[in-house]
Amino acid sequence: MRKLWIALTYIVFLLLLIIPLLKIFTSSWSEGWDGFINGLARPEALHALMMTGIIVVIVTVINTLFGVMLAVYLVRAAWLSSRWKRLLNSIVDLPYAVSPVIGGLMIVLLLGPDTAAGSLLNQAGIPIVYALPGMVIATLFVTFPLMVREVMPVLQEIGSQQEEASTMLGAYPWYTFWKVTWPSIRWGVIYGVVLTVARTLGEFGAVLVVSGNIINKTQTATTLVYQDVENFNVVAANVVALVLAAFSVGLLLVMEWAKKRKEVH
Repeated sequence: MRKLWIALTYIVFLLLLIIPLLKIFTSSWSEGWDGFINGLARPEALHALMMTGIIVVIVTVINTLFGVMLAVYLVRAAWLSSRWKRLLNSIVDLPYAVSPVIGGLMIVLLLGPDTAAGSLLNQAGIPIVYALPGMVIATLFVTFPLMVREVMPVLQEIGSQQEEASTMLGAYPWYTFWKVTWPSIRWGVIYGVVLTVARTLGEFGAVLVVSGNIINKTQTATTLVYQDVENFNVVAANVVALVLAAFSVGLLLVMEWAKKRKEVH
């Protein structure tokens, strides 16, 4: 029975992951080197990959800073009542319960060009929806829980005794964080960064709604793949998808390395 379940697991893994990846790889090279280069070097593909990279950098930096800070407050802040902690925990988990498409729609309804806030921001020269800021906000909405949920269990596991001892010896809060807290949570933070980057690379629904998928303006790699498939440009779609898949595999290897480092430490 055990061997049967193992065999079924391998079959599902083969059907859902390996075969689709092989199909993407073979399809992207079906027209040879020239077809691959043409699919990757076209202006819309280069712009979409650049936009994806910009969003990844911005979202990862913001998530790391505020995610770690919120995790520390939720675990360590004695002045924060249990009621407020439960509320904040619920807010952090909200993206898990809400579809990314609904999240993108909420941003459009709140900050769209036809809303009061969106109109004021547009007049000030800061467009949100159908521009980069809206795409960043939509991606932050989807990815924000990842860092918090990776760091919180580590903080709960290590306890607060060393931090309290450092404070009693007269250390400043920032010194205590860098010298005591950070060494204990750094691998959890790395794990959260990897998950954030991977989720940002693959985000589609919320970004599609907020960006408008405007070519050479607000198009990301995933929305470009969607457009290419819609236009029956299958080879070009597979080329961009292969680049994203290669990044994802690399991130998976980094994540496994981070997990092993966490176990060692």
